[in-house]
Amino acid sequence: MYGMRAKDPAPATYFRSDRLCRVNGQLFFVTRENTLEGPFENREKAAQEIQAYIERRLLVRMSL
Repeated sequence: MYGMRAKDPAPATYFRSDRLCRVNGQLFFVTRENTLEGPFENREKAAQEIQAYIERRLLVRMSL
């Protein structure tokens, strides 16, 4: 087991957050790159576009 130094950061717990938000009544999703994608007609369409966005990002990463 490893010991911690006094200045080491404390272990953190990360929580998954809902990436959907409304801006002026329109539905968007927030990316890890901190961009707003949308607007979308409903939550189902937003969920489809989230999946498509993830797939596009993975393709870009694999092509590098």
